[in-house]
Amino acid sequence: MFRFICVVVFLVVYLILSIPVFFIEWIIGKFNPYARDISSLRIVQWGFKTILKITGVRTTVIGEENIPDEAVLFVGNHRSYFDILLTYSRCRRLTGYIAKKEMEHVPSLSTWMRRLYCLFLDRKDPKQGLKTILQAIDYVKNGISICVFPEGTRNSGEELSMRPCRDGAFKIATKAGCAIVPISLNNTADMWEAHMPKVKKTHVVIEYGKPIYPDSLDKDTKRHIGDYVENIIKETIKKNAELV
Repeated sequence: MFRFICVVVFLVVYLILSIPVFFIEWIIGKFNPYARDISSLRIVQWGFKTILKITGVRTTVIGEENIPDEAVLFVGNHRSYFDILLTYSRCRRLTGYIAKKEMEHVPSLSTWMRRLYCLFLDRKDPKQGLKTILQAIDYVKNGISICVFPEGTRNSGEELSMRPCRDGAFKIATKAGCAIVPISLNNTADMWEAHMPKVKKTHVVIEYGKPIYPDSLDKDTKRHIGDYVENIIKETIKKNAELV
C-alpha cells in the first residue's frame, strides 16, 4: 500500500509542477519544434522511470535490437496500466500511443499526451475512429512511431491469454507502409491489477519481436495480419512465462 501512495503522490505533484513547463516547452517550440518534441519526450520518460522505480519492478528486456531506426507500428498485449509506462520509457524516438477517448478529459496528463502525438480513440464512433487511424497513418509517414494495444481494452483473463485483436489498428502499418514490431509483455498485471490497490514489487518481461513488413507477407497472411501478429505475441508470452 505504501508504494501505491507514493506513486499517487508523485503523479499528482508531477502533473501540477509540469504546468509551467508547458509554457517553457511552448516557447522552445516557437524556435525549434523538434527540440521541443524531444524535450517533452525525455521529461515524460523521466516521470515514468521514476514511477517504475517507486514500484520496485525488475524488468527483463529481450530483442530491443529488433526495433528498426525508422517509424514503426508497435503492437502489444495489454494487461496493465503500467504497460504504457514500461514501454514508453524505452522509446528511442517520438512515439504516439493510441488511448481511449476518456483519457482526453484528464487535466494536464491529456496535454502531455497531445504534445507527444498520442491519439484518443472513440470506440463507440466509427467515423471518429477512422479519423484517428488516418491521423496515425499521417504521423507514421512523418517519422513518428505509433503504439497500439489492439485488444481494445485491458485483458483481465488468464495470464497467458489474449483478447482477439481488432484489425483496424493494423491498417496504420499497411497504409503507411511501415514495419510492425510486436511487443510481448509478461506478468505486468502483477504490478497492481492482480491485487489492487497494493502495488507489488515484481518481475516483468518485455520482448520486442522482429519487424514484420506487411508488403513482404503473402496475400492471405496480409489479409489476416491481425491474427498473424496476435499468434506471434501469444507464442512469445508463453515462451517467456518461465522467465518470470
